[in-house]
Amino acid sequence: MPERKNAINAFLADNGWQPEHRSVLADDASFRRYERLVDGNRVAVFMDAPPPQEDTRLFIRIAEHLLSLGLSTPEIYAQNTEQGFLLLEDFGDDTYTRVLDQSPAQEQALYELAVDTLIHLHKCPVEQQIPKDWPTYDLKMLLGEVRIFTDWYLPHVSSELLAPDALIAYETIWEELFDYVQSQSKCLVLRDFHVDNMIFLDEKSGIKACGLLDFQDALVGAQAYDLMSLLEDARRDMDDDLIDTLKARYYAAFDDLAEPGAARHAFDAIYAILGAGRHTKVIGIFVRLLVRDGKPNYLIHIPRVWQLLERSLRHPMMASVRDWFDAFVPLPLRDLPLTNDHEDA
Repeated sequence: MPERKNAINAFLADNGWQPEHRSVLADDASFRRYERLVDGNRVAVFMDAPPPQEDTRLFIRIAEHLLSLGLSTPEIYAQNTEQGFLLLEDFGDDTYTRVLDQSPAQEQALYELAVDTLIHLHKCPVEQQIPKDWPTYDLKMLLGEVRIFTDWYLPHVSSELLAPDALIAYETIWEELFDYVQSQSKCLVLRDFHVDNMIFLDEKSGIKACGLLDFQDALVGAQAYDLMSLLEDARRDMDDDLIDTLKARYYAAFDDLAEPGAARHAFDAIYAILGAGRHTKVIGIFVRLLVRDGKPNYLIHIPRVWQLLERSLRHPMMASVRDWFDAFVPLPLRDLPLTNDHEDA
């Protein structure tokens, strides 16, 4: 829109930026938009996060908080929270995804760095780790996320509406599982901790070499969530042996998880529950991006997410969810072409 374009130009000019070159950065599944700005010898990233869909105040607060904990987040050069404009430090182009594509041999080292970043965060005392009055990944939100599947995916692939009693059973099963998750200890959860949201900063050492992006949706939640998000990535296959090695690295850092026992059992159960919930949500979101937002690029990942979901459902805690899927989402509905002109099944 011309009005917003003019507002952006005014924001940049007011903060001393007259970029001679502007390029759009990678597509985002949210309402946010990013540009790289070049102004002489200076480079920055401009974030356009239009209210009310986005709130840059959350990004600012959590970025500064994570920085105070010793993690690497982009410096904020300028801000206008009312309009949703941020001017940020440019971490460069070496996303984990790009580095892994160009140098597969670095895979284990990069993932170990990411796991060590989580270990550092989770070892911070809770009173320091969690910002004051920070929102919780509560039951209402968790249930709302798994409903995205029944709201968007199922209507798109099936001509038969889900019966009310089937939907009630679905929600009841998930509510019982999420109640168990809520009973466990909490930490700060970044929520989108995966290779597309990390930058390798090779000029830095230790965990500071892991640059963090897209953390504004952080919440207080279960300790297993971000490790699961990293190792069960909708966009990338990982070798099972490497996953086991990385889990072992994480477990070894915590006294209660270092040896098999009740704490490890609970952690693994929550890992499976949250994994199944996330994968269910993501399948629904990818269809919503197609149908509502006209973004079909994410559909290519759905077969992988189905595989991840089915693997999560093998955990004994997930038997009731597995039975529900077997009854109401038979295999033919898990492997359909998903396009805008898809005919009802």
